[in-house]
Amino acid sequence: MTKEFVLAHDLGTSGNKASLFDSDGNLLASSFTGYETAFPYSGWAEQKQSDWWKAVKSSTLDLLQKLPEAHKEIVAISFSGQMMCCSPVDEKGNPLCDAIIWSDQRAYKQRERLAREVGDDVGYRVTGTVFIANYLAAKILWLQDNYPDIYKKTYKFLQPKDYIAYLLTGEFVTDYSDASGTNLFDIQKKVWSRDIISQIKIDADKLPELIPSTQIAGRLQKSAADELGLREGVPVVIGGGDGPCATVGAGASKPGDCYNIYGTSSWTSVTTDKPLYDRSQRTFIINHLDENLYMGVGTMQSAGGSFEWLNGWIGGVENLLGKQLDLSSYKILSLEAEQAEMGSNGVIYLPYLMGERSPYWDSEVKGAFLGLTRVAGRNQIIRSVLEGTVYHLKLILDILEENGNEVEEVRLIGGGGRNRFLRKLMADIWGKPIVEMHYKEEATSLGAAIAGFVGVGVKNSILESESMVRKESVEYPDKKNTEVYAKFYEIFLESYKALKPIHHKLDRLIRETQIE
Repeated sequence: MTKEFVLAHDLGTSGNKASLFDSDGNLLASSFTGYETAFPYSGWAEQKQSDWWKAVKSSTLDLLQKLPEAHKEIVAISFSGQMMCCSPVDEKGNPLCDAIIWSDQRAYKQRERLAREVGDDVGYRVTGTVFIANYLAAKILWLQDNYPDIYKKTYKFLQPKDYIAYLLTGEFVTDYSDASGTNLFDIQKKVWSRDIISQIKIDADKLPELIPSTQIAGRLQKSAADELGLREGVPVVIGGGDGPCATVGAGASKPGDCYNIYGTSSWTSVTTDKPLYDRSQRTFIINHLDENLYMGVGTMQSAGGSFEWLNGWIGGVENLLGKQLDLSSYKILSLEAEQAEMGSNGVIYLPYLMGERSPYWDSEVKGAFLGLTRVAGRNQIIRSVLEGTVYHLKLILDILEENGNEVEEVRLIGGGGRNRFLRKLMADIWGKPIVEMHYKEEATSLGAAIAGFVGVGVKNSILESESMVRKESVEYPDKKNTEVYAKFYEIFLESYKALKPIHHKLDRLIRETQIE
């Protein structure tokens, strides 16, 4: 029987990963090509669209070298991509400036204008999130204010995957999931919000056509096919944003399914059949790859990032030892953390190294250690960092459940999914079974591949494609440990509230005394 493959491209922040999956969910091969991010000024983050294309081309050609006959069996190309980007192009798809990517914060004044002229309550009800500087709406206004010529020449504002899809097909489109990260999309009506667009005076026709994530955007043109070593005419399915693709790759495709992705940052998401609004706007909503579903989401800034920071701070010996033993320094640090007692002998870590998003939306909060004494050693410090990140993720999970979605288990993907001790902490602190997924760092690519298989009819639906997603193991909570951790968790919550005014005062002082 002839095999059917989907070529999935995951255009992330650091590079593009090309992956080839078969219809049983097996990863046959992958190839990664990196690209750079420029930080020309404080708070700015930019990438060159030409680098995205070079990475797609390089990773595709390398992949086909590994599997030289695979191009004959590729039935679709599909995408996952970093979200919240502003990439203005002209009618021929030529970039008019470097892409302003998701982490860029320059449009903070335009965010304030959106909140003032439209209102965060309206923004949240219509678009699923309050207005923030990272999203497309504020970035378009920034271009209007600072580079009106670029704005005037712009034919379409594209996301990274949409730009590559244009180069492959000649079509300007985006999908519902990526559109839900723009502050311009009505998540329930699945249209660009005419009310918001008219209120802030931008041109609606500068936004691309909207289609479902599983729809064919077009077919591979001869020029692109020749450059990539692929057959002309292969269907190109648009796919989705990286978060929604990760959701599908984790198998969270039914209402009530929950997963966490633990990398440098982390988020927890619950799949719902209607938007999961939070009265206090502590979490936000994104459209699922299944056009009839939604995701209630809470994100934290420094999850694995806290562990990375700790490793850089005290992990010198572990890094040297890891190289000699062919072990990750993070694994050695985790083994040290296991030697400490639950609650780290009273040491509590607040994981706010880069401010915090859900549920506080507080850019001024700082990280902190509390409860330090002479008996606090390395093991306690290491363990407290892991516990602190898991405490904060429990806060997000609690809010998602508070809004009417009881979670039976949490699926875990991302680099953190490989850490056995972290999985144990999650189970005990959250009081939930933690499911280790077979594909952890490849889950986002798998989600894009699933969109491709559905788009060309190899699979009938996203839900049917769950058979492609496999579980590895389950970590169950220890009830006694959960009861002990509940007491430390309450102190963790109180610590943020108590230190908030001090952190804000400190942040203002730092800004005032910073040398320009």
